[in-house]
Amino acid sequence: MDSPPLPPLTIDGLLTAADNALRALFAPARAHRRPPDLPEAVPLSGTDRRRVAGLMRVDHAGEVAAQALYHGQALLARDAQTRDFLLKAAREEGDHLAWCEQRLHELGDRTSLLNPLWYAGSFAIGVAAAAVSDRLSLGFVTETERQVEGHLASHLERLPVDDQRSRRILETMQDDEAGHAEAALAAGAVELPRPVRSLMRMTSKLMTGTAYWL
Repeated sequence: MDSPPLPPLTIDGLLTAADNALRALFAPARAHRRPPDLPEAVPLSGTDRRRVAGLMRVDHAGEVAAQALYHGQALLARDAQTRDFLLKAAREEGDHLAWCEQRLHELGDRTSLLNPLWYAGSFAIGVAAAAVSDRLSLGFVTETERQVEGHLASHLERLPVDDQRSRRILETMQDDEAGHAEAALAAGAVELPRPVRSLMRMTSKLMTGTAYWL
């Protein structure tokens, strides 16, 4: 069966997409949900502080990319329920963005200088996936969240034992990402071809390796 036709691009839709991008990249991040109950911050050595800041910067960049992906997908989603799911997921990624940004400020560090690049690339991927079909678009959600879960698990292993504040943030994010992947599968996500999954992993490694320092 042929996919339904793409929804028409409207001025309102394009303006909303531009507003979402500007907010994600340049406005102070604001969470829609209360942050998880966080333990008090403990003093970290210079080496530990730099390591935690690098990890949180990578996670922040990942949330920028996730928001962009979902906003791009929502722009061309054919089904209203799919669009609502993508926008809800993007809002939750916005919560993660705010929590990571707050933790970076507490550590006296900054977000990635390349966030505009991460956003633009992910938005383009989201639009391209949505242009094919909603089910493929949801497949990108599932694969993205699976890979993010893996990154978060790796980061949890690398956090200093005493930094329970950062640990709680990442654990809450990990739970949300797993929920997004399961919801996308339940909504009809298709499994992405192996070459696409491999390319996504390669791109993700490039982003995480670069964002750690920049």
